Amino acid sequence: MTTQLTIDYEVAPCSLGWFAIGTTADGLCALEFSDRAEALPSRLAERFPEATLRPRQGEPSPALARVEALLRSPRSAPDLKLDLQGTPFQKTVWQALMAIPAGSTVSYSELAKRLGKPKSARAVAGACAANRVALVVPCHRVVRNDGHLGGYRWGLERKRALLQMEAAA
Repeated sequence: MTTQLTIDYEVAPCSLGWFAIGTTADGLCALEFSDRAEALPSRLAERFPEATLRPRQGEPSPALARVEALLRSPRSAPDLKLDLQGTPFQKTVWQALMAIPAGSTVSYSELAKRLGKPKSARAVAGACAANRVALVVPCHRVVRNDGHLGGYRWGLERKRALLQMEAAA
C-alpha cells in the first residue's frame, strides 16, 4: 500500500519577489521563488506531481517565519526540520551544500572533489538543479570554475542577489 504524500504550502512576499514553502509531516520539502505569487502553487505541483497540495489556513507556520528570518539575515542558521526527497547521491550533495558557509562559493568541480568524486562535477551540477529547497539548501553558493554564476533554477538575478545579501551580512 502506497501512502499519498501531502504537502501543505504557504506563499509570502520577500525582497526577491515571492516565495512558497511546502511542508510534509517530516519537515520542509520545498522552497520556491517566483516573480508572481499565483505561479507558485503550480510550480510546486510540477515539482511534486505525486503529492496532494493543500494551502495552509490560519496563522503563518513557524517554518515560514524561519525562512523569512533567513531572508532578512542570510548568515543565520535556518533551524528547520527538512524532508529532503532525492537519491542518495543528491542528498549527499545537498548535505555538502549546507556545509558551505554563507558568503562563500565553491565550484561544481571543487564540490565534487570534496565529496571524494573528482570526476562527478556534472552529477553535482545535476543534484544542484534537482534541489527543491532554495536558500536552505544553498545551491546558489555553487559557481562555475571560472567564477561566473552558471545556472540557477530561480534565475541568475536571484542567485546574484542572494550572494550579495550574504556577502553584505
